[in-house]
Amino acid sequence: MSLSRVTTFAMISALAMLLLATPLSAQQNATPPTPSAPAAQQAPAVSQPPAAPPQQPAAAAPAAPLDAAATPADREGKLLKAATAELKELSPWSMFKSADVVVKAVMIGLAFASLVTWTIFIAKMIELTVVQRKVRSTLAKIADARSLAEAQFALGAKGSVLASFLAAAMREARLSAGISSDAGIKERAASSFSEIVRAEARRIRLGMGLLATIGATSPFVGLFGTVWGIMNSFIGISKSQTTNLAVVAPGIAEALLATAIGLVAAIPAVIIYNHFSRVTKGYMELVSRASGAAGRLLSRDLDRTHVSSHGGPHSRAAAE
Repeated sequence: MSLSRVTTFAMISALAMLLLATPLSAQQNATPPTPSAPAAQQAPAVSQPPAAPPQQPAAAAPAAPLDAAATPADREGKLLKAATAELKELSPWSMFKSADVVVKAVMIGLAFASLVTWTIFIAKMIELTVVQRKVRSTLAKIADARSLAEAQFALGAKGSVLASFLAAAMREARLSAGISSDAGIKERAASSFSEIVRAEARRIRLGMGLLATIGATSPFVGLFGTVWGIMNSFIGISKSQTTNLAVVAPGIAEALLATAIGLVAAIPAVIIYNHFSRVTKGYMELVSRASGAAGRLLSRDLDRTHVSSHGGPHSRAAAE
């Protein structure tokens, strides 16, 4: 029994060894083909160089997206070049030509207002210089006159504000002949003098209201043109899809030119208006002096008339 058990155990051990050896041999037989696989892969790799040319379109395919991606950059580069060319030629005249229609209208209006300002300045300077010299000379001529007739003879036929005063005084004295109230005559003459003074003030201030209007409104008109131009610039920015300063600067400069022209029109108008206000005030003082001189001559004539009508002191002494 022990021998048979040993024999059986030996047979079982042999079968177990055979069973274990069978998977190992199968794995060994399966592992050699694995090196052959890279060999099979290397063989086509060696034979691939003739097939390389067909792969060129695949390499060329990514180039198209690169060109498409470079298109916005090229567009921006072109805009920058155009803006640089405009900046080189940026001058007031070029900005005016490239401005919007509304901004152009504002600039033309402001330029016309500036022209009107300087025209008024030249005309009023000549006028005020002439009338001031004329009033001073006429006051010097009648300084020694004893009556209205002498003063009118000294002035001659020259037209001046003092001649108007003398004419008004003589007319009132003629119309009031036979009236014994000297106070009434002087009051009516003073009323005529006041009308002449007011008329002279209106005449000498002619054009100064326009200067005040130009000086007060020109900055706001220029600001309107600036706002309009900047609004158009922002619209252009949205269309060009770029915020580069070289691209947007010309439009903003055109808009600011309107404000600059508005200030050019307004500042001289204000200065000239203030200057003429002072000069006109000095001239009206001369007119008041002329009015007073005419009033004094009228008063002397009235006193002489009363003295001659009632008899002077010398005639009374001779009668005694």
